[in-house]
Amino acid sequence: MLYRCIQCENQKLRHSVIWSACILIPVIPAIMGTFNYLQNLELLKDGWYSLWTQLSLFYASIFYAPLIALYASYLWRLEHLNHNWNQIMTAPVPVPDLFWGKLTVIFQVTFLTQIWLGLLFFLCGKLSGLPGFPPAEILLWLARGTLAAAAVGALQLFLSMVIRSFAVPIGIALCGSLLGFAFTAKGLGMYWPYSLMTLGMNSNRSEDLLSSTLAPFLLTLALFFLLFAGAGILYLKKADIQTR
Repeated sequence: MLYRCIQCENQKLRHSVIWSACILIPVIPAIMGTFNYLQNLELLKDGWYSLWTQLSLFYASIFYAPLIALYASYLWRLEHLNHNWNQIMTAPVPVPDLFWGKLTVIFQVTFLTQIWLGLLFFLCGKLSGLPGFPPAEILLWLARGTLAAAAVGALQLFLSMVIRSFAVPIGIALCGSLLGFAFTAKGLGMYWPYSLMTLGMNSNRSEDLLSSTLAPFLLTLALFFLLFAGAGILYLKKADIQTR
């Protein structure tokens, strides 16, 4: 049944604006980061690492979480606009499968977004005149950032389910990202879900911040993921569908 839910959610994405956002929005931080890198070559002398610090700074701190929020809001859009709650809640489908189906699709699109970001990073590096290929560590940081998106995806899916507005959850994600950058700067990133994306992608750093704290990072990520996914499933089970 979960597989059918995933198929149903995937159908919503066919010919949707989500794919345009997935392709176009990461281009913005890529351009901003590359421009900033080229304007500060006298200070940024670590090649690929320096370019990553600039690109990831804009992407993870401003654009990444709102992108995931956009995906989540879009998947709940049909239910909110068409008052479709009674139909989905009375369907012969386990409630957890409804939530997991949407969350799986969000993770799928996020995974593709991260791959695209990696390609953009490589292209920007070549256009900037960097030799060779990016360090293998960048792939690890992209993978960790993708894992961090699972917790944020569960949170944003919950928010988009509760809040009928399409834009408000995206605004919350943006504010959460900006606060996350501040939490990370003060060494409190592990306590704020949006900071996990910054930490995972090693944003604005050339040395690996998680080299000695990877286990706590993964544990915190798992706890946030279970908390938000559990809250979303519980809300679906307890919500009064007649009032939706």
